[in-house]
Amino acid sequence: MMKLFSPITMGKLELNNRIAMAPMTRARVNNPFDAADDDTATYFAQRASAGLLITEGSQISKQGQGFLFIPGIYSEEQVQGWQKTTQAVHAKGGKIFIQIWHVGRMSHTSLQPNNQAPVSSVAVKAKGTCFAYDEQDNPGKVDVSEPTALTPEGIEAIKQDYVNAAKNAIRAGFDGVEIHGANGYLLEQFINAGLNTRDDQYGGQTIENRLRLTLEVVDDIAAAIGSDKTAIRIAPFGRFSDMPAFEGEEETWLALGDELNKRNLAYVHLSEQGTIGDAFTIPKGFTTKFRQHYKGIIMIAGGFTKETAEEYIQSGDVDMVAFGRPYIGNPDLVERMQNNWPLVEADRAIFYGGDSHGYIDFPAYQVESA
Repeated sequence: MMKLFSPITMGKLELNNRIAMAPMTRARVNNPFDAADDDTATYFAQRASAGLLITEGSQISKQGQGFLFIPGIYSEEQVQGWQKTTQAVHAKGGKIFIQIWHVGRMSHTSLQPNNQAPVSSVAVKAKGTCFAYDEQDNPGKVDVSEPTALTPEGIEAIKQDYVNAAKNAIRAGFDGVEIHGANGYLLEQFINAGLNTRDDQYGGQTIENRLRLTLEVVDDIAAAIGSDKTAIRIAPFGRFSDMPAFEGEEETWLALGDELNKRNLAYVHLSEQGTIGDAFTIPKGFTTKFRQHYKGIIMIAGGFTKETAEEYIQSGDVDMVAFGRPYIGNPDLVERMQNNWPLVEADRAIFYGGDSHGYIDFPAYQVESA
């Protein structure tokens, strides 16, 4: 049997295989509470044969939102909404983490409380868009708004929002939380020395300062729900959401690996963004270096096939591989890969937004009878 399909122990969880369903924005929730609904529960339950399911990013507060129609995890209605999903997944024998995020500057005033400016490490506008309301109050792609730099008080409030979201996640029945520290969102806006020019303890002068907020969020969440239920996703050398290259980039990410290694987390999730473009690729050999700094469970995602996933796991650099797009059209992806059944390639037009079509209407593979 391929190692990809072998079980693995993650904290107190026994996972049936080393395949994860990667977090993917689907934007299918359309209700006044931004709460996960019955379709959300169906969607994840259909895919419960994955060793671990990871939800799309769920905002920790209204301020943390950067995309319309995403289920949050900061209100009681949202907790109750997500309970439908966790119960449905667990009934199928699956395990599920929620990804919690704050997008920072990758937002628009129409999504913010009282139409305020988004927040970030510094008051520098990103080149990019988000899915929000335009000037005619219609949903669509709009340029992100200019942010304000977070004050020390604002940082403390956000740290508490992370903790509250993590506690809500456990109340909702999740097996753990994955902190979104990738894709140019808030935590990476502090880590990146090309952007973060603050002159306080969270500022860009030193690696220690730039990692401070991320590690404080990790520590606060671990203290609240347990380190074995706490994970983080990072995107070393990522350029998504207008993240610039900077001097000492490799040193920064390896230093983060050293720090995370002290914390006995559920896993660290590396996002290989090569599916976006060549400029987003983790340099060859970096995962081997990162393994030398982080000894716990490492997951990686980014355009893998069954064969390349197995190669990575066999190398010892990673322990699990997360699949994203293949899970959209193949709810039974594990079984299809195990049996070499054909994969459905979903139309990109149905990736984001809409109704149940292209969301929960992809069937499992039907074996033709003789």
